[in-house]
Amino acid sequence: MNRYILGLGLLLGTAALTSCEKFLDVNNNPNNPVVSTPNFLLPGIISNGIQTQMFTALRTPYITQYVVSRTANSGGNDQYFFTNAQSTNTFNYSYFQSGGNIPVMQKAAEAEGSVYYVGAGKIMQALILAHATDMLGDIPFTEAYQGGANFTPKYDSQEQIYATINRLCDEGAAEMAKPASANFRPLYSTSPSESGDILYKGDPSKWLRLAYALKARQAQHLTKKASYSATAVLALCDQAFTSAADDAQINFQVAVAPLTNTTSIFGVTRANFGTATFSSNVVKLLNGTTYPGVVDPRFGVLVPTTSTGVDPGRGTTTNLTPGSTVTDFYGGWYARDLGYYEAITYHELKFIEAEAAFRANNLPRALAALRAGITAHMRKVGTGGSFSPPAVTFPFISDAQINAYLASAAVPQTEAQLTLRSIMEQKYIAMFLNPDSWSDLRRLDYDRNIYVNFLYPFYSGTGTGPLQGGYPRRLLPGATELQVNPNAVAGLYSAEGLTFGTPAADNSYVTKNLWFDRP
Repeated sequence: MNRYILGLGLLLGTAALTSCEKFLDVNNNPNNPVVSTPNFLLPGIISNGIQTQMFTALRTPYITQYVVSRTANSGGNDQYFFTNAQSTNTFNYSYFQSGGNIPVMQKAAEAEGSVYYVGAGKIMQALILAHATDMLGDIPFTEAYQGGANFTPKYDSQEQIYATINRLCDEGAAEMAKPASANFRPLYSTSPSESGDILYKGDPSKWLRLAYALKARQAQHLTKKASYSATAVLALCDQAFTSAADDAQINFQVAVAPLTNTTSIFGVTRANFGTATFSSNVVKLLNGTTYPGVVDPRFGVLVPTTSTGVDPGRGTTTNLTPGSTVTDFYGGWYARDLGYYEAITYHELKFIEAEAAFRANNLPRALAALRAGITAHMRKVGTGGSFSPPAVTFPFISDAQINAYLASAAVPQTEAQLTLRSIMEQKYIAMFLNPDSWSDLRRLDYDRNIYVNFLYPFYSGTGTGPLQGGYPRRLLPGATELQVNPNAVAGLYSAEGLTFGTPAADNSYVTKNLWFDRP
């Protein structure tokens, strides 16, 4: 009898499964597709890829002393205390929110012959990898993006990642250099809704210049290497951005349901910097302290003129925006809710060119590029306007003000006066809040002859702090990797002669130079 019941159950079960399969076949949801065309995947790749840098900027401005905590001895990043959770956005945005969609988009683009989408995917992949490796060091790539097939990918060396970045940029540039007739799908469209290239609105030549700008940035990181070539960097600059119209940046918009978090992370709505104030380091560069009598026209734009600056670890009970209950950080131009986030810009490129030309002893080019970088940044942030909240009116920076600053003691007037400090100092100001300023500080070893206002954090009763007088050279591995890929993380520590698993090991790990920062 049991055999008859079992047989009947199997027969009925098979019939039920067949009916279920037919039901599912008939009831596919057209509003929830399992595949997509490249034009609907690229916007998220661009937005989230650039936001990878933006979310890292929740941490790095404290390290680079653009901002510090308003709380004395806060135990924050400005005092070189770090946690794995603080690196999670950098890692997750690199691999899940942005990078993970690139292979899918490229496969679809290759299948239909949309070469510009293939090129954009390669260049965005390079941009994402470049940022992730510069912040974290060794990262996954050759075994990444496999989903459930491999939750524990191996970590590739930073040297290998740098080579991959160059290859992806070259391959992406080659795709973007192809004629429009070689491309199947329009790179950008506004009908029936905006799709495709939300970065450059369908201009492949700007993507091509972005590839070379990124290659120039990464090549300039290698100034400690015997293989570094200033002339090679200059050749890359020649093929990169030609004006601020090429800047790789994303604009923010009012959050309209169901969209959320579409305002800047620096803005008052998201309130990430409510406990921050501007550092004495940056305020002194702007308010006439570093160069007595020379007030930078960007004082009142980058930071309010009421900002006095605070040393890291010291804290303050003041530094509020006048007439407001919020910190003076929100009186700065980059803290607009509906501003934009810059990933890599024309003014940064001009400073890269200036440094490379200086190292190549091409002083006329170095001086011209330095002045062009200062001018480009001032014109970009000096357009004036009023913004709220809080109610802030930013001053307009005129050409006369720019010219007066260029003629001041803050800027070398002759080739003989040109120094590495003069270039890097101006680059530091113009790279305001950008994480790649940290790359410069590291490869120049936090040199106080270059960064003259930079201070080691103050610690009350704790001596030299968690890093024992050392400087941070990398972020800790992301917290998600500790959970799902702990053996790989332990291997990172082992490669530096450390045993993973203790706060002391974490502090030592943070101070280890990355490959790009070693001879």
